[in-house]
Amino acid sequence: MSRRALVAGLALSLAGCASSQRIRQSPPQIGDPRFNAAHDPGYRQMYGAMYDEGFPVPPIDLRVIPSQYLRQFVDYPVAQHAGTIIVDPQARFLYLVYGNGKAMRYGVGVGREGFGWAGTAEIKRKEKWPTWTPPKEMVERDPKVAPYKNGMPGGLGNPLGARALYLFQGNKDTLYRIHGTNEPRSIGKAVSSGCIRLLNQDIIDLYDRVPLGSPVVVLNDANAAIAM
Repeated sequence: MSRRALVAGLALSLAGCASSQRIRQSPPQIGDPRFNAAHDPGYRQMYGAMYDEGFPVPPIDLRVIPSQYLRQFVDYPVAQHAGTIIVDPQARFLYLVYGNGKAMRYGVGVGREGFGWAGTAEIKRKEKWPTWTPPKEMVERDPKVAPYKNGMPGGLGNPLGARALYLFQGNKDTLYRIHGTNEPRSIGKAVSSGCIRLLNQDIIDLYDRVPLGSPVVVLNDANAAIAM
């Protein structure tokens, strides 16, 4: 074999190795600036269309949700025991503590009521496709909700979305709700009304993970360090 043929063969071999390395390179993971959930099969399935309790739940357009607000396991070393929900309205996250420094994290949108209460409570009521009853003050100022003063049946147009978790202190309803939403673009933002809203696919997932009696800690700026 001539020297020229040997060099050409080595060049082709090295090019083949480089090509193989590029093919085997792991795709960017969530948290990587190059990550695109809309191209990730796992997230497309997680937030795809589903049929739930007789209602068609539409898919989430993953292009409108910043990736940090998508459901994911994260490091979260806290004092609370496994099964505790911790809501951080300021950061727009809800954590379900798994213990051993881990938690499932969900992105949330926070309404006026969501910023107005903090403390500890427990889930004493859970509803699938819950009825929404607007507050009296809302009925008085907004004629569009007047027809629902006695309650809006569950459905795709209902502000509580696919599920609601109701928080109590003892036997007293705090009027604080963790619920779904039909407005995906509101996740990660402060919104005009409501408590703590999750994507419908996420509230369905959370609903199935937490039993009645589960403890909930809602943080504010003053007590955010309590969870750590």
